[in-house]
Amino acid sequence: MPLIPEEPQIHESAQGPRVTPAASRTAQTPRPVPGPRPAAVPRPGRPGPATRPAPQAAPAAGPVSPAATAPSVSTAVPQIQLIPASAEGALDAAEEAVDLLLDTGRAPGDILVLTTGELHPWAAHELSFGEAAYWALHDAADDVFYADATQVKRAAARPVVVFAANGGPEEAAAANLPVALARAGALLIVCGEPQRINSVLGAGV
Repeated sequence: MPLIPEEPQIHESAQGPRVTPAASRTAQTPRPVPGPRPAAVPRPGRPGPATRPAPQAAPAAGPVSPAATAPSVSTAVPQIQLIPASAEGALDAAEEAVDLLLDTGRAPGDILVLTTGELHPWAAHELSFGEAAYWALHDAADDVFYADATQVKRAAARPVVVFAANGGPEEAAAANLPVALARAGALLIVCGEPQRINSVLGAGV
């Protein structure tokens, strides 16, 4: 069934897939509302192509969300939040979503960001040091990790997955979005064109 933008916020729960799109991109990005968890960890600097992210003070595993404590990721049903954005604006929308998640107390290591088109600058920069070093950062799980959506099957599950539909082949998004949902322990945030995302979700989720 098509998704119609209604409420600006969504609460994490494990009550089954439910999509509550946000307002248009001209309005402030909705705040994903996390469940109860320990006090916020120090917020990291915004990743950029010029420097490597500074080490985080949070434990490697990070706080575990209630949904992530289920016996397996496949048995927990994450919430889905749609943030309407053009292909050109999807990455910026994803960055805003990450900032809000960190501001509301999510540990950086809880978050995986996937892009369907151009790589996030952080990912492009870290890959310049080689695949081994890049995936070692993923395995450390102590910071936000950015990857191409085609690599989602290699990525480990995290409580929150942010999926930026910022271009790339339609078939790639259709194939990888359901996998991204399976990797999300508590919340999947999708940034992209509603019509395109609806068609993918309707067919694959």
